[in-house]
Amino acid sequence: MINSFRVPSCRLGVAALALTLCACGTLGPTPSAPPTVYSLDGAADTAPRTTRQAAPTLIVSAPHAAAGYASARIAYVRAAHQLEYYAHSEWIAPPAQMIAPLIVAALEAGGNFRAVVLAPSAAAGDLRLDTELVRLQHDLLSAPSRVRLTLRAYLLDNTTRTVIAWREFDENVAVTSEGPYGAVIAANRAVQATLQQLAAFAGEAAEQRPAPAR
Repeated sequence: MINSFRVPSCRLGVAALALTLCACGTLGPTPSAPPTVYSLDGAADTAPRTTRQAAPTLIVSAPHAAAGYASARIAYVRAAHQLEYYAHSEWIAPPAQMIAPLIVAALEAGGNFRAVVLAPSAAAGDLRLDTELVRLQHDLLSAPSRVRLTLRAYLLDNTTRTVIAWREFDENVAVTSEGPYGAVIAANRAVQATLQQLAAFAGEAAEQRPAPAR
């Protein structure tokens, strides 16, 4: 009689253990939802203009990013000197990486260069454009909040390695709706305005540069 009750007891113990494991799996941490990702885009109208045959070839270096802006995280500021990042919203790629082809497209559309090539490339160029993304952040210190984009550009003679001209572009665009998406819309407007100014700056500087020595 004793042996006849041992088997059911073991079965009950196994069943209780299985229920306990299932409960632990149910009550454990659930995977978090993936972040929403956003992109930076250039101006809609980037059709190339007529290019002069004597125009120089421009090599565009990959833009550098200042500390704090080299990742895909969307930065915001709500206290002076304190950089924070949205938890559930990101850029699809680091901003400097997204801006690189947009710079090329804007300079091509300007018509001031025979060709515009993004480095690294085996192509040789007369001039080189170096850029640095100094900041791209959602500034919550004002009402309405604003997105601030600062880009520094250097145009160099590729033969002499001398700086022909440099300029710092600083755009502040008001956010029409608060939150990450509103900041993304304002950031795109800031990028487009900066690219227009950059193309004009590079074109004028290239035209005014001293004639190459023969």
